[in-house]
Amino acid sequence: MSGLHHRHLAVSPDWLALYYRHPLEITHGEGRHVWDADGNRYLDFFGGILTTMTAHALPEVTKAVSEQAGRIIHSSTLYLNRPMVELAERIVTLSGIPDARVFFTTSGTEANDTALLLATTYRRSNQILAMRNSYHGRSFSAVSITGNNAWSPTSLSPLQTLYVHGGVRSRGPYAHLGDGEFIAACVADLEDLLGHTRSPAALIAEPIQGVGGFTSPPDGLYAAFREVLNRHGILWISDEVQTGWGRSGEHFWGWQAHGRNGPPDILTFAKGIGNGMSIGGVVARADVMNCLDANSISTFGGSPVTMAAGLANLSYLLEHDLQGNARRVGGLLIERLRAIGAASECVREVRGRGLMIGIELVKPGTDEANPEAAAAVLEAAREGGLLIGKGGGHDTSVLRIAPPLSLSIPEAEEGAGILAEALRSVG
Repeated sequence: MSGLHHRHLAVSPDWLALYYRHPLEITHGEGRHVWDADGNRYLDFFGGILTTMTAHALPEVTKAVSEQAGRIIHSSTLYLNRPMVELAERIVTLSGIPDARVFFTTSGTEANDTALLLATTYRRSNQILAMRNSYHGRSFSAVSITGNNAWSPTSLSPLQTLYVHGGVRSRGPYAHLGDGEFIAACVADLEDLLGHTRSPAALIAEPIQGVGGFTSPPDGLYAAFREVLNRHGILWISDEVQTGWGRSGEHFWGWQAHGRNGPPDILTFAKGIGNGMSIGGVVARADVMNCLDANSISTFGGSPVTMAAGLANLSYLLEHDLQGNARRVGGLLIERLRAIGAASECVREVRGRGLMIGIELVKPGTDEANPEAAAAVLEAAREGGLLIGKGGGHDTSVLRIAPPLSLSIPEAEEGAGILAEALRSVG
């Protein structure tokens, strides 16, 4: 055990998990690579949990942060803040939500917490519809709508949560159905559920479930849900903390795969927009955002430094068409990984879109989740010079692959090769 690891254990909660048998101290990064305290270099296919979205040490972002820090670091939302207004203006335009307003937070958890406050206040209901296998953050309210028991440490809740089918396509009672039948069955389940309860405030859903192992429904499910929700006056919250900003390649926002009946009423975002700086936020229709009748501010949300980082990062993302790069390079990477998976008895499925890819591992010859294999592949990939993540529903048996969106084709090939060796090492 390293000295730093020993010190970490002495001052940190037992539930604050670390990856790897011998935890890694990352000291610096550049582009798609990071280095540890021993000087080892790694290709980064996880980006600090999908947060280093464009590149490590991106000059445009570090320059914007440095220049803003040299002027003023903090003022709070009690004062006019030019970088915050400028970033909000750009996000309003990109969101697709008409007459939208933006409130900045410091994390995705806080963004979802705010969205729940808005929805329950607007609708005068504490009932929330959420998806099975979902994850929405670590606050008391966010945990209470999380449909993944590995990330839900308490059943106590300020909300009544009702869980809906549909977030996982290839498991569960409807997995055997075709896409159209799957959507129809999930809609029927939602209709039936609403016949047994008071009217909920909102449905909150990740278009692609992140912690749940990069699972998603067929395109159009949430559009079909929207028809039901609209009849009941129920709001739709799209949790875009992991799916936003073009990571899926095909769409800038995950909701756009389900946009037949228009944009969500509320959209939450975080992670990648700051490229490592702490930014989260909520976008909502003005009438929803303005429904609070008491004071509410943010001390650190909308900080001039983080807003400067977000502006520079968003500009770089759009100017260099990183969504298009995610589509092109991600498409090649997922096909390469599917070919590798076909040769492994441990791989049940390779799924995802753009640079958001999951590899689900099972015990050979069965459909049973294999968290031990996932942990072993994580270790083997690190030994080979590649950092990846893991997640999944009932058991943590999905490898999560989410590199910075500037990933090159040679880097994608290199990472796929390391993963192939890591998978072979576990059988």
